[in-house]
Amino acid sequence: MSTSALQLRSRFRAITDHTVTVLAIVATILVIAPLAVIFAELIYKGISSLNLDFFTKVPAPEGETGGGMANAIVGSAVLLGLSSLIGIPIGIGSGIYLAEFGRGTKLANTVRFTADVLNGVPSIVMGVTAYALIVAIKYSFHLSNFIFIALAGLIYVISNLLFIGILILSVRHLLRSARSFVWSIRVVVSMILAGAAGILSLGLLVLRLPGPLAFSLVKSAIDIVQDDRGYSLSFGGHFSALSGGVALGIMMIPTVCRSTEEMLLMVPHAVREAALGLGVPNWRSVLSITVKTASPGIITGCMLAFARVAGETAPLLFTALGNQFWSTSLNEPIAALPLQIYIYASSPYEDQRRMAWAGALVLIALIVIAVSLVRWVTSRGVLKGNS
Repeated sequence: MSTSALQLRSRFRAITDHTVTVLAIVATILVIAPLAVIFAELIYKGISSLNLDFFTKVPAPEGETGGGMANAIVGSAVLLGLSSLIGIPIGIGSGIYLAEFGRGTKLANTVRFTADVLNGVPSIVMGVTAYALIVAIKYSFHLSNFIFIALAGLIYVISNLLFIGILILSVRHLLRSARSFVWSIRVVVSMILAGAAGILSLGLLVLRLPGPLAFSLVKSAIDIVQDDRGYSLSFGGHFSALSGGVALGIMMIPTVCRSTEEMLLMVPHAVREAALGLGVPNWRSVLSITVKTASPGIITGCMLAFARVAGETAPLLFTALGNQFWSTSLNEPIAALPLQIYIYASSPYEDQRRMAWAGALVLIALIVIAVSLVRWVTSRGVLKGNS
């Protein structure tokens, strides 16, 4: 091949390389630009309405100026916490089954297909379904004194074991970090968080509070009435935070499930084979090695599901309903930032429309902070005490 042909081919490759690089940069800008525009718009229109009253007061009566969204911020935290308790464990558990134990089975294929379908179901359909199953129907059942006391004792035992486990993990993390020769801001922050969790758990255990706190949480979600025959328990039949949390939790399950399965399938088979070759039981190798290896991706999937449901309004219109006053009970209607933003955005009053922009800014900021904090704290460096 002649020298001129080689130079022509080299020039063509250079032009192709620069063209593809420019196209990749343009594509990146097109992806980031909408997010930047949204943030800029929210800051421009919402920052002026942010003040101390916004974070400490409930909404003002219709037509009056002032007030805040403190109850909506707390309500969103309650709903997202409840939905995470429902959606994340079930989603991760089903993802582990699909990737590790149910490969090729009819049940696994059915679960996978159902998760894919649920991922595409509109959120308003989820809300209507939760309304039909929980809000529109009241469930009641009766328990004898013996069974009720046994269940209450089980709640007490589980809650205490949970805090004992948190205490043990905190102490182990502190000891492992203290022996580390590599110190950084991340390690110090992780030690502070572990120490705070340990002190809180120890204080609650010493004061014997985990059991009563767990039982009071159950009582806030279920109506419990004692009679001559035992205890009557009932839930549902009206708008409540519980129904809103269930609706959002169901929306989280398919995203967490499929992302967990995909992340586990990316773990090399050599890792599993090495563990099994050392005599480690299959369930232990899955939980201690495979899941731990895939944990960054699993956490990312959980955060994506969390961010998705954090801004949902349609399901909450049919379940949580909203509340203009303070309410943290799981058995009563509760306020939420998306609901309050929706109400204020459609208001004829200029002050409430400004509050809607401020609420949207706070909602986006809280989601970004929560996702970033979880990703940072649970990253490889923090977990292992490395820089």
